[in-house]
Amino acid sequence: MASINVQLTLNEQSFIILLMRHKDDNKVEAIFDATIQLVNEIGLAETTINKISKKANVSAATIYIYHENKEDLLLKTYMKVKGKMSERMFQGLDEALSVKERFDSIIRNYVQFIQTNKEYFLFLEQVMNSPLPQKWCLEESSSLFQPVFEMFEMGKEQKLLKQADVRMLVVYSILPIAELVKENLKKGTSFEDRELNAALIMSWDAIKA
Repeated sequence: MASINVQLTLNEQSFIILLMRHKDDNKVEAIFDATIQLVNEIGLAETTINKISKKANVSAATIYIYHENKEDLLLKTYMKVKGKMSERMFQGLDEALSVKERFDSIIRNYVQFIQTNKEYFLFLEQVMNSPLPQKWCLEESSSLFQPVFEMFEMGKEQKLLKQADVRMLVVYSILPIAELVKENLKKGTSFEDRELNAALIMSWDAIKA
């Protein structure tokens, strides 16, 4: 009987630990969501820890458990959104695909991510149009998108793409599509397949050798 009681106690302790972790995860997600919503609603400057705590229904002290200050909170939120974007962009990416097929797949996934996560995209826009990126070391962010750089380098090696710096290839191929998606978001519309197909052709033509 004694051994059974000990086992029950251990199970109870495990349950309590799991419950606490679940509550912590919920708080982290609530803080994350509240930060994005407030930045999109009132801007970076007006977003404060106190406002985030009220929006997330947690205490300010709880936020400081996970984040040093407001800037640290914004950086971690930015990196989390970038991680989600990266995961979606490269979903289903196969090394057996040609450079052109990879290009199409990555951009289609990118467009779909933006259109289904408007609030994330608008948050990223707010951050990128602020002085914050100049203060942050965003090497980790760049590493999340390594498959894009590898795709362009492969295209250059195969003489399929212009022998230009990879950053230039990104500027002339991916950024124009991001601008088109942004315009659609402002209008409350989405990319139709024929529009996206046309944009993909034009983007590829802009960088192909």
